[in-house]
Amino acid sequence: MAVFGIVGNEKTSVASSVYYGLFALQHRGQESAGIVVNDDGVFTTHRDSGLVDEVFDHKSLNALGKGNMAIGHVRYGTLGTKERVNAEPIVVNHIKGRMAIATSGKLSNAAELKRELELAGHIFHTTIDAEVVSCVITKERLTSASIEEAVSRAMSKFSGGLCLLLMSPQKMIAARDRYGLHPICYGQREDGQYVIADESCALDSVGATLIRELDPGEIIVFQGGSVKSLRDHCGECPESLCIFEYIYTARPDSSIAGCAVHKARRRAGALLAKAHPVEADIVVGVPDSGLDAAIGYAGESGIPYGIGLIKNKYIGRTFIAPGQDVREDKVKIKLNPVRDTVAGKRVVLVDDSIVRGTTCAKLVKLLKSAGAKEVHLRSSAPAFINPCYYGTDIDSKDSLIACNHTVEEITKITGADSLGYLRLEDVTEICKSGNAKGYCTACFDGKYPTEIPKKYENKYDNKISENKK
Repeated sequence: MAVFGIVGNEKTSVASSVYYGLFALQHRGQESAGIVVNDDGVFTTHRDSGLVDEVFDHKSLNALGKGNMAIGHVRYGTLGTKERVNAEPIVVNHIKGRMAIATSGKLSNAAELKRELELAGHIFHTTIDAEVVSCVITKERLTSASIEEAVSRAMSKFSGGLCLLLMSPQKMIAARDRYGLHPICYGQREDGQYVIADESCALDSVGATLIRELDPGEIIVFQGGSVKSLRDHCGECPESLCIFEYIYTARPDSSIAGCAVHKARRRAGALLAKAHPVEADIVVGVPDSGLDAAIGYAGESGIPYGIGLIKNKYIGRTFIAPGQDVREDKVKIKLNPVRDTVAGKRVVLVDDSIVRGTTCAKLVKLLKSAGAKEVHLRSSAPAFINPCYYGTDIDSKDSLIACNHTVEEITKITGADSLGYLRLEDVTEICKSGNAKGYCTACFDGKYPTEIPKKYENKYDNKISENKK
């Protein structure tokens, strides 16, 4: 999931800017998209299932009109939550006014909060965390002097990795979860408009210059050209930036916590080459998130780097495609081997991670069918052996291949000639040039920064998609 917001003093075609910002964040969610424009407190909304360019056209963008602020959202597909009603941002009308909310990441205590609200009489219409968040904030707003005070009070109740972007008739509010699990930053354009997004690449897409990232627990209020920082929750929880942002989630041209993502991935590849050397003729990366790691592996090992797989640019990320059948169908038409590169060669195939193993097995088969003599599989992440409750959406070990098989067995299952993972002790070394004070590596080592979430049968849609490859 991803959020994007823009706020200024003049009424402009803010929807167009949000549209381009969401394009830059499409890699974070491909199930639905939405935009809400604020024109002097009048909210105009358009949201639907599909990619950004499927949901919006000239007519729908023009219908959103002009305003001085707007927020947008792209959604990550999860099992059982594909209905249009789950598209964000959501708009809430309550006794104290109106607000629009978009969220990124996931609450680890959403089920607990929802149960509490339902027992108090709340009725829910979606299965998304954003509605839970909106209900908690609305409840706090009844006794708060301002919307930002309500957000601050609500944050005390939230656990997990959820950032939010909220728009009231007069204000834009951005908040980062207290653990700093997911990034959110803001910048400014030459015309004075402020822009807020998960990643810096989205700021670049609309000509905004990065000012800084929000600190864990920080709330930023944009109003009338001014920016106010509320730090009541900063330092309440140990910083735990999701390491998977560097490995897979973020775009390589983004910078997170002062570390360029492409640089972190190249370093991961170099560390992988040191830990798992092999005699080979060429290093090939799996597009797109495995390419930088492959370049790093090649540079460290001295083995030439080559383009061995071509990606169909019109196919989305298989990681976030809902449903295993859909993912496997996409793999078939997403990647194709370059025979001239791999035929007769011993190939090192570098992927960002190996979660379920199905994609890797298909890629090994593709390369060998194209004439590769050997395929040595390398993962620029450690073995994925634990569920994630903060946005990666894997809540079961059942489909994690490393939980059920040894390295030798996985090598045989995938058809590879050898297999090597990034060492666990090296995983935080990939972003050592950054300024984060701590990282969440729970999917690799089981050390969760929060309590493992409680589940309430038939009370909350906690079904998480079978994930990744």
